Amino acid sequence: MEEFTKLIHKYLRHDKKFPHVWCPGCGIGIMLGALIRAIDRIGYEKDEVVLVSGIGCSGRLPVYVDFNTLHTTHGRALTFATGIKLAKPGLKVIVVMGDGDAVAIGGNHFIHAARRNIDLTAIILNNSVYGMTGGQYSPTTPFGMRSTTTMYTNIEHAFKISELAVTAGAAFVGRGTVYHAKLLDGLMEKAFLKQGFSVVEVIAHCHTQYGKLNRLGGPVEMLQWQRDHAVTVESAARMKPEEMEDKFLIGVLADRDLPVYTEQYERIRQRAKAGQGKDA
Repeated sequence: MEEFTKLIHKYLRHDKKFPHVWCPGCGIGIMLGALIRAIDRIGYEKDEVVLVSGIGCSGRLPVYVDFNTLHTTHGRALTFATGIKLAKPGLKVIVVMGDGDAVAIGGNHFIHAARRNIDLTAIILNNSVYGMTGGQYSPTTPFGMRSTTTMYTNIEHAFKISELAVTAGAAFVGRGTVYHAKLLDGLMEKAFLKQGFSVVEVIAHCHTQYGKLNRLGGPVEMLQWQRDHAVTVESAARMKPEEMEDKFLIGVLADRDLPVYTEQYERIRQRAKAGQGKDA
């Protein structure tokens, strides 16, 4: 408890911005705890970190942390973060987004940030719905489930965020849940230390909107669902295909070394300043 209190006073704007706006039982607080524990273990100075967000429930997270922070427009968090990283490559830039923010209006930005392998970390809270604005369906709402805009069930198929990131070219991709908090800590630490575009998809719950409408229970029941349906990459390797039905993978899904955009960009800048041609 003493260590927990120390982290609160070290990293949170505990005397200015609280109480927070999240619903009781929301998983965003667990995600925030994993984030600050990972940063603390690595030993980043607070002034070295920039935390950027867009719009949504998770978009409020930078308000509560004592880093350099930027609360941007819907779907554009990665573009702001790209500008920061290009202007100040020495900063550790972390982008927090919801599933709608990241892969709906922000979908193209997400794909191209991964393709370019920009040295950013994207943390995407996936709770299968637009929680803040009324419970509308999002790109990750599962087929056959209800939202306030799909009352007769959703007939579209959900994006697989982590698989999309792997295919688009991200250097590191991990998926965790807010139930598996220790694993989530480790994934964030790996992502922060990785050179290039790193992604951590965080499977969370919105019991206020999605859970209630689909009769999935409260936060405890939805956390238990995560426990029962998440399978680590290591365990999945020993399981038969039929055993993986209705399950999803958690752990490290990709970890590869690729040319980093910011490093390549600096090389181009130096060559241009020296007046060297393309064949130099």
